Amino acid sequence: MPIYEFHCEDCAQDSEILVRTRDWSGTPCPRCGSPRLTKKLSVFASSVPAGGAGGGDGPNCSSNPSSCGMCGTGKAHSH
Repeated sequence: MPIYEFHCEDCAQDSEILVRTRDWSGTPCPRCGSPRLTKKLSVFASSVPAGGAGGGDGPNCSSNPSSCGMCGTGKAHSH
C-alpha cells in the first residue's frame, strides 16, 4: 500500500497518508477531516555508496549539494 503526500486546501497542512486504493478522492485530511486534498509530488530518496554514485576512492562532491551523491540520504558528510 503506497503512502502519498497530500496538501489540505482547508487547513493548509501537508500530511502523509497510507492509501489502500488507487482512488484516493474523498480521503479525509487527518488533521481537520476535510476531503479537499490535493496530491503532492513526492521526493524520491535512495541510498548510495559512501563514495557517491561513481564509487571512486573518495566522495564525488563539488560543493554543489546535488552533486555528491550523499546529499538527501541523511548520512553525515560535509561540503
